[in-house]
Amino acid sequence: QVQLVESGGGLVQAGGSLRLSCAVSGRTFGFYVMGWFRQAPGKEREFISTINRSSGSTYYAESMKGRFTISRDNAKNTVYLQMNALKPEDTAVYYCAAASTGWTLTRREEYDYWGQGTQVTVSS
Repeated sequence: QVQLVESGGGLVQAGGSLRLSCAVSGRTFGFYVMGWFRQAPGKEREFISTINRSSGSTYYAESMKGRFTISRDNAKNTVYLQMNALKPEDTAVYYCAAASTGWTLTRREEYDYWGQGTQVTVSS
């Protein structure tokens, strides 16, 4: 059973930064493509970024480029999302996800496993 646990969310003022973490257990972490998504109230879950198994390749949604950075530490079984210059519209529940097949994955249905989410609230 694969488990994903996000942490690092919270309340931050506009312009601030947060780093989200997602710890993965249950199987060899390096086996998975990892992704981050977010979901604001009343909206669809939105793709943010993905990183391949060896950390050699990353991909971002166009609107996320420049402020968000995805990374992974295979020795720690953890994927990160560094978020800078946060805006009130970044307020959402942030989810990490893992996929056992595929490469650059941007769609929700391509991922096999999901965390429970962590709330990020950006105040103006």
